[in-house]
Amino acid sequence: QVRLVESGGGLVQAGDSLTLSCEASGRTFGSSAMAWFRRAPGKEREFVAAVSGSDKSTDYADSVKGRFTIYRDNAKSTVYLQMNSLEPRDTAVYCCAARGPLELLASVSPGDYNAWGQGTQVTVSS
Repeated sequence: QVRLVESGGGLVQAGDSLTLSCEASGRTFGSSAMAWFRRAPGKEREFVAAVSGSDKSTDYADSVKGRFTIYRDNAKSTVYLQMNSLEPRDTAVYCCAARGPLELLASVSPGDYNAWGQGTQVTVSS
């Protein structure tokens, strides 16, 4: 298992941009698929974006396609989520997640991820 710590959340206005970071400790980062999930007040956790641990292919929720970009820098053991054109409905706690060391494929299911960060709050005002 890897340890994940998110940062970069904050309060922004609608239309603004924000980039989240997720630093990982351990030697499994380079081979593990990674993802971002979010949970808004009163709602279930939902998939946001994922990146594979092999070819770095990506997957996005329909609600963020064209606005969010997930990418990873293995040299820094960090995964990022660049968020553009933020909307009030994007307000949520954003959590980073990692699959096991041999799980290279990205997944939209929270149950497929073994390690989780504690999350960072993103608040978008109208």
